[in-house]
Amino acid sequence: MEDINVSKEISNNKSLFLKALKKGDLVTKLSFIIMGLGCILRGQIVKGLFYLALQVCFIVYILNSGWYYLSNLTTLGKFEQYQIWNEELQIYEYKPGDNSMLILLFGVVSLFIIAAIIVMYIKSVKQAYRCELLRKAGKKPSTFIEDVKDLFDKNFHMTLLTFPTIAVTLTIIMPLTFMILMAFTNFDRNHQPPGKLFTWVGFENFRNIIWTNPQMSTTFVGILIWTFIWAFFATFSNYILGMLLAIIINKKGIKFKGFWRTLFVLTVAVPQFVSLMLMSRVFQDQGIANVILQNLGLIKTPIKFLTDGDIAKILVILVNIWIGVPYTMLITSGILMNIPDDLYESAKIDGAGPVTAFIKITLPYMLFVTTPYLITQFVGNINNFNVIYLLTEGKPFSLSYYQAGETDLLVTWLYKLTVNEQNYSLASTIGIIIFLISASLSLIAYNRSASIQKEDTFQ
Repeated sequence: MEDINVSKEISNNKSLFLKALKKGDLVTKLSFIIMGLGCILRGQIVKGLFYLALQVCFIVYILNSGWYYLSNLTTLGKFEQYQIWNEELQIYEYKPGDNSMLILLFGVVSLFIIAAIIVMYIKSVKQAYRCELLRKAGKKPSTFIEDVKDLFDKNFHMTLLTFPTIAVTLTIIMPLTFMILMAFTNFDRNHQPPGKLFTWVGFENFRNIIWTNPQMSTTFVGILIWTFIWAFFATFSNYILGMLLAIIINKKGIKFKGFWRTLFVLTVAVPQFVSLMLMSRVFQDQGIANVILQNLGLIKTPIKFLTDGDIAKILVILVNIWIGVPYTMLITSGILMNIPDDLYESAKIDGAGPVTAFIKITLPYMLFVTTPYLITQFVGNINNFNVIYLLTEGKPFSLSYYQAGETDLLVTWLYKLTVNEQNYSLASTIGIIIFLISASLSLIAYNRSASIQKEDTFQ
């Protein structure tokens, strides 16, 4: 009976830390001060030394550099780089000051290290208390070899999740946190470390973009509207036209189906940036398109494909159709083949024509299956850097816009602010806005789609 109670108490992982604080013996309570001590004194030497090594490394890091970054995180530095006259060499020498970039970067890293050490600290205390309970029950704590075997047996899920979790934290969560925090600073061309310091400015960048700065707010609203227009037409024009193309090729009576599919597959094989760079040359004022049209007598003056804002917007949508339709055709072809022919035969008997069959049968089926794909494409087109930048570079420029052109998307505007203007704080602000828009649209659209709501009833 006592063994059962001990097993239940050990398995109750959530309350184990508090129980260790209240009911633990002296060794367990000392584990609150020295990580791994309870494990070392009760036979789990390797595990205990691991916890102890983590604590020692953490203390060394904090004393060596971590505390400097954490203590300066609230101000991002106090002393700028300065120059001093060297009388002996008869030159000015630069004396290093604080580096706001490194303070912010390693401050974020230090916070993540603290979070990780807290997790390991709690685990070490819990493990010390488990060892105490096992000893009291007359049992022996598991050895290092047994723990390793468990990692590939009953705890294999932890082994599988540990490395992806660490990788996601290091490559996604940590950089994303750094970028988000940068949006609340004044890190721009005039505040470039190590020569200059930048500091926290709160929501000033957001206020400038949304309403305080007229030019920035005009740019943001104009580009945001165009981004949504572009994403809508780029997504659904490719989707509908690609589906219709797949229907035509799959239609009974069409000859050389393999040839047509192969032809479109070959267009997909051409690197996208090559096609876009070629199109940017073709549609210049003195490009091939205007030369041919003038030689045929269809126009007298060159059409401003890339220098007129409205024409350029239409052009990028049309070029995107030319590039994207083959992809959609390939994706939808396989899905169309899985629609039961009985549905079409029944519809034909009931007097439904091709258009009705498409609207009532094909389109609902396709939307149900491809909704996740559509959401991905829509969000991808919001962030579609290649088509816009390689084709028009965001041009034509607009005097009413702040460092942006009429065909710029939010993502290309962000790129220009970063590369051309070194306005990293404003670019980070736009990055946050893009993330919020993309995440919100994805979640709302996916949760309201038939793929989720009618998953069990769709036939």
